[in-house]
Amino acid sequence: MEIYQPAEDSLLLQKHIKQYAEGRVLDMGTGSGILAREAAKSPMVREVVAVDINGQAVEKLNAQKIKKITAIESDLFEKVSGKFNLIIFNPPYLPQDKGMKDEAIYGGKKGWEISERFFKQAAKYLVSNGKILFLFSSLTKKSKINEILSNHLFQYQELAKEKLHFEELYIYLVEKTSLLRRLEAKGIEKISYFDKGRRGLIYLGNFDRNQLIKSHFPSKPEIVKIAIKTANPKSKVKNKIENEINWLKILNQYNIGPKLLFADQDYMAYEFVEGKFLEDWLKTGSRKEIINIFSSLFHQCCQMDFLKVNKEEMHHPLKHIIIDRFFQPVLIDFERCKITDKPKNVTQLMEFICRLKKELENKGLKVETGYLRSLAKEYKKSFDKALVEKIIKSLSG
Repeated sequence: MEIYQPAEDSLLLQKHIKQYAEGRVLDMGTGSGILAREAAKSPMVREVVAVDINGQAVEKLNAQKIKKITAIESDLFEKVSGKFNLIIFNPPYLPQDKGMKDEAIYGGKKGWEISERFFKQAAKYLVSNGKILFLFSSLTKKSKINEILSNHLFQYQELAKEKLHFEELYIYLVEKTSLLRRLEAKGIEKISYFDKGRRGLIYLGNFDRNQLIKSHFPSKPEIVKIAIKTANPKSKVKNKIENEINWLKILNQYNIGPKLLFADQDYMAYEFVEGKFLEDWLKTGSRKEIINIFSSLFHQCCQMDFLKVNKEEMHHPLKHIIIDRFFQPVLIDFERCKITDKPKNVTQLMEFICRLKKELENKGLKVETGYLRSLAKEYKKSFDKALVEKIIKSLSG
């Protein structure tokens, strides 16, 4: 493997190192070591760790015995330890050419894959107010880089750009967002992007649940996987996170929804529900298990009706119900909840079951749509819990 030699990208990045180099510096993908050496010149820097996947590059740099610089062979952060005030990253960024393989210049099939791997891990190695000097090319697709940074809770500003023959080079100054810093201050570790919806973004993390227990005596850590939900910046709908937080506080008292752990005005953290979405689970669930699942769902919907809250999605809840590892249904996504004198949770769930008539009958359930709809009609007038029991009994035949 050839050692990457300084070119326009390295020289452009070199111009900005002096301004930001301090404390511990990590030069990721050091290559010839030009950027590590530049950082080591600063009197504000006490140590430079230069990393490269190319063992020859590492050996050559260590042989120069430059004060402050230690080079290690590592695939990104694989063998890196500790936190840094500044991380410099000039990654391979060209989209892969068919039949060609050169880890020094190709960033993956699309060009951004290595950068995405880097930003999935970078927060763990960056101090709270640390900075990342990051260079990439227009060939990498700027909008994708912006998306990767936002998804991993980083904020960025463009420091410089340089036009070349067939591309533009960009230098970003990247920092942790306020949200990421606050989550880390809460003791949440290994925060990573998980999924997004129209109104929210979901991140996962590890958290010691015992931090929430006020005690004078130390206890053994109880690490749980948690989900962190924040507003999707692309959504035009406002205050949905706040609304969901308020409703989860109420509904958790009735064992409805994922367990809310803590929240702030712009995010909520709750225990992550391991399991399958209802649609996928129904393919393998037994007749008895399915009856138990729908019995639990009807009782939860009945409770919400009693509280005069409408969840809004029960008519098509395939992505709003997770069957957990204990074969219990957990309702998720409460941002659209609202108070109403005419809640529709039970009746919407009943209509959903009627639409699943064929699939459920194949599993041995009895779905008499006419009878079920007549029960739902009666229920809408009285909200009588006895009618919910009749619906459940009808399904079990």
